[in-house]
Amino acid sequence: MVVSVTLSLYIARQFVFSVLAMIASLTGIVCLFDFIDLLRRVATKPDVSTNVVTEIAALHVPYFAIEILPFGILLGGIVCFWRLTRSSELIVARAAGISAWQFLAGPLACAMLIGATATGIISPVSSTMYRRAEELDQQYLRTGGGPLSLSSGSLWLRQSDAEYDPHGVAILHARGVQLGKDNIIRIREISVFRLDHNDKLMLRIESPEGYLGDRAWVLQNAQTVRPYDILRSVGQFNLPTDLTVSRVQESFSSPETLSIWALPSFIKLLDRSGFSSIRHRIHFQSLLALPMLAGTMALVAAGFSMRPTRRGGVAQMIGSGVAAGFLLFTVSKVAEQFGNSGALPPVLAAWAPTVAGLCLAISLLLHLEDG
Repeated sequence: MVVSVTLSLYIARQFVFSVLAMIASLTGIVCLFDFIDLLRRVATKPDVSTNVVTEIAALHVPYFAIEILPFGILLGGIVCFWRLTRSSELIVARAAGISAWQFLAGPLACAMLIGATATGIISPVSSTMYRRAEELDQQYLRTGGGPLSLSSGSLWLRQSDAEYDPHGVAILHARGVQLGKDNIIRIREISVFRLDHNDKLMLRIESPEGYLGDRAWVLQNAQTVRPYDILRSVGQFNLPTDLTVSRVQESFSSPETLSIWALPSFIKLLDRSGFSSIRHRIHFQSLLALPMLAGTMALVAAGFSMRPTRRGGVAQMIGSGVAAGFLLFTVSKVAEQFGNSGALPPVLAAWAPTVAGLCLAISLLLHLEDG
């Protein structure tokens, strides 16, 4: 028993070093391509400095690390187990009567711990940094409608407003928002601030209620006031916008910008307001499934890379492991799309690929261990 525990800890240490190195390498490659893409986008905006691009790319790093984590565990695990098999360490251990299940307990626990750390600790940091990156992207690189957010039942919207100034903006705040059964977004207790390109207030609008009409926010019983002027009643006021109902729903805080701890309350808020929360539910369940997915990838890596080299076909086995990983990724994306369309429940869409991969890994290890 002492031998198996010591061996398991040794293999776990090798596994963790290999996995972390692989995650860092893959994340670096993805971030490099992201940085190049940002440079391409900023090429047409001479007034935006490279420092902004560098900051946005740096803020994306934790998000990419979480996205790449399952593949990092798979590839890092394959490299680790293949090296241990090639050096005959695993072969000697199995010849000594130590089963694969015993010395894989350490790597499996480490993989699940890495997944749990990514879910509970790195994910909140990633969501905060990703939200900041989205704000910088919207401010410096994008054009058209600005960010839209829903918090504590209040709606905040920033959009372009060229009526008074070609580079002006309008900031809309509604203290209540509801999607009616007629598929019309209704808002109440509305304040609108129209600013010029120097962020100087040109007009303020107050309205008790309104709704999203055809390419305009229709504010009813509105009152307007200019700087150093008195309040004037204007009745119905139309604020031009390029938003539609579907775009409003898509513009709410994306799941990636919300911490796993904030997602449950935001999902309840969307449900109370009548908006779809499917994307946020799937993302929440995916984060919950990440530790199990990490463990599954570790077992898949072991199943495809622990074959003795004297039997030949090592390159084919390792290639099959990589192919299996990408197949699981494809299945997860297909399940996610089915979930977003409502064809699959969010829980099933998030957990089915993980469970399928776990069944594959266990069957491989049973075949490897027991023939």
